Amino acid sequence: MKANPAGSSSEACRAAGQAPQQKTQATHRQAPRQKVLVTGGGGYLGFSLGSSLAKSGSSVLLLDLRRPQWELSPGTEFIQADVRDEEALYRAFKGVDCVFHVASYGMSGAEKLQKEQIESINVGGTKVVINVCVRRRVPRLIYTSTVNVVFGGKPIEQGDEDSVPYFPLEKHVDHYSRTKAIADQLTLMANGTPLPGGGTLWTCVLRPPGIYGPEEQRHLPRVASHIKKRLFMFRFGDRRTRMNWVHVHNLVQAHVLAAEALTAAKSYVASGQAYYINDGESVNLFEWMAPLFEKLGYSQPWIQVPTSWVYLTAAVMEYLHLALRPIYSVPPLLTRSEVRSVAVTHTFQIAKARAQLGYAPDKFRFADVVEQYVRSTSQRPCGSSPQTLLRLLLGLLLLLGLLALALHLLGLQPSFV
Repeated sequence: MKANPAGSSSEACRAAGQAPQQKTQATHRQAPRQKVLVTGGGGYLGFSLGSSLAKSGSSVLLLDLRRPQWELSPGTEFIQADVRDEEALYRAFKGVDCVFHVASYGMSGAEKLQKEQIESINVGGTKVVINVCVRRRVPRLIYTSTVNVVFGGKPIEQGDEDSVPYFPLEKHVDHYSRTKAIADQLTLMANGTPLPGGGTLWTCVLRPPGIYGPEEQRHLPRVASHIKKRLFMFRFGDRRTRMNWVHVHNLVQAHVLAAEALTAAKSYVASGQAYYINDGESVNLFEWMAPLFEKLGYSQPWIQVPTSWVYLTAAVMEYLHLALRPIYSVPPLLTRSEVRSVAVTHTFQIAKARAQLGYAPDKFRFADVVEQYVRSTSQRPCGSSPQTLLRLLLGLLLLLGLLALALHLLGLQPSFV
């Protein structure tokens, strides 16, 4: 996520929410006053950030292995490169004033189980980015981290940056959270690094929860697909469980402000700091997702099952995916870390970001995002036949029953907290 010291932060933020939707139009502007680079610029967040920065006057480089699916905005340039390729990054970082390291791998689904790929990109890639920032004398680096660096299944209520420590690396059940925690620490430790020929590398990290917004490609489409397949007939966890989300518009705003806060004009207030970033609200996932079920024309989950059963089922799905991967891909419906995220309260304050960065999240409704998603999909939901639904229901209940029986016979009770 990038900062745009070259232009007004409010102007950049206003553009963020619509960035992926906008079409390129020929405009005339003054020459950009700063050059910024976004790793992971082909993804939803990276592209939104880069488009916003370009609109406010910066010269923007979007670096990614995948070309963005949206049309590039004036003032942006796409560079196809791997964050693990140091020489490619060295060429791309020439003359860059600020780097936003957004690129990562393994956030959700089957990706979470690819250990080597996750390790090499999230940890190895971050090391390369830091090294090249030093070699190229880039003075500012903002890293897009995650709340998962401190959350590992233990309840957190309104946690802040000072009182909540990193979750022990060896206790993470997924490689994404563990490697993001390592990269988070590497970035903060790099703060204050002297640059060749003079100057200093200033760094900070932002820790968002799940992201939503217009044309978001990861969370909402995946959940919608499961709903249409009638795979979300069950709900689990306490109805009082809470979590945070962040709209892409607000997350872009935070990155813009963080980059500004790494300048002399802002007394480098963000240097070496971590910030939780969210919409300033806590929600129950199933209640928050209600508009999606409604708009798709399906009933909300109505069968309550013990979380321990769901957690064990997720563990079995992970095992089957890894065991059968050489022969057949069996993507897990949920992973263990995703079960924990749904079933265990983990909410965070944004007071520090408000005070030090001037972060002021705008209000958004998930229902509006759902409305846009439904309008953009041409196919109407086609319900499954009663026989198919019955077979699916009986199969899932049988699986859960067998898992419960195994637990009882073995005298085990899986702990997800």
